[in-house]
Amino acid sequence: MANSRSRKQVRLSRALGIALTPKAERYMQRRPYRPGEHGRGRTKDSDYSVRLKEKQRLRAQYGIRESQLRTIFEEAHRTEGQTGENLVELLEMRLDALVLRAGFARTIAQARQVVVHRHILVDGKIVDRPSFRVKPGQTLQIKAKSQASDQFLMAAAGVHRDVLPDVPEYLDVQLEKLNATLVRRPKRAEIPVTCDHQLVVEFYSR
Repeated sequence: MANSRSRKQVRLSRALGIALTPKAERYMQRRPYRPGEHGRGRTKDSDYSVRLKEKQRLRAQYGIRESQLRTIFEEAHRTEGQTGENLVELLEMRLDALVLRAGFARTIAQARQVVVHRHILVDGKIVDRPSFRVKPGQTLQIKAKSQASDQFLMAAAGVHRDVLPDVPEYLDVQLEKLNATLVRRPKRAEIPVTCDHQLVVEFYSR
């Protein structure tokens, strides 16, 4: 099952042109073209498919369903400021995204698992919803009972740092203590996702 999921992630990564896991990153360095028999050929994408692909890239990086992305897009559209920037900023405040950024997990799928399996406290209370929106000032903590497991001993030792971007400035992380505080709302320019958010806005606005 894990192997099948891993292969699926590699294939999706190649189709979208971004590495969604460390394994996909290694694979794409060897085969930097799209999957399938026409993967090496150059094809001209339509305007629609360019926008669709950008939306799929954003969705894949956060590991969310289409309905979830659509709901957050609608909220971003209602919020003051640029819709595309708001969209990415709201996605970044998801609990699973911040668990990944903090280095408590290696991939977004693993981060979601950490949350669902009730390893995470937010301000001292267990939260098991990956979509939970963390507010500035709130602190995430791996619960004490879980910290002794190999999974989190390795995380505390920094083993995931080699495959993750640098910790962004909106997050204050004490990795050895397995806690992190969202200092302020993230700004789009600081968020380590690959996406032309304006194309996503155009996709939903068509």
